[in-house]
Amino acid sequence: MTEYLLRFIAGGLIVSAFAILGDMLRPKSFAGLLGAAPSVALATLSIAVVQHGPQYVAAESWTMIYGAIALGCYSIVVCHLLMRFHFSALPATILAFAAWLVVAFALLAGFGGAA
Repeated sequence: MTEYLLRFIAGGLIVSAFAILGDMLRPKSFAGLLGAAPSVALATLSIAVVQHGPQYVAAESWTMIYGAIALGCYSIVVCHLLMRFHFSALPATILAFAAWLVVAFALLAGFGGAA
């Protein structure tokens, strides 16, 4: 129960800090970007370092980086499928998800991590 309370408080504080940072930046679309993933990742890693130690968190942070790289590839594939090949949204996202899986697991297999 205390872990959930800690996650709630840490997540709320970090989300608020990133929301303030995003509100100060231009364009305003950065506010949504900064309010979600970085704050949740920092809250998760801060709790994990207390529970499991820095070695575990180092491995987990690398898997987060691999996921972010795979998400970038996913976004590029979706854009190309939608704009260049005129796919509709559902087939484009399904095909791009397959690309995300390939990139994420290839990075994990190639460089290691906490699988």
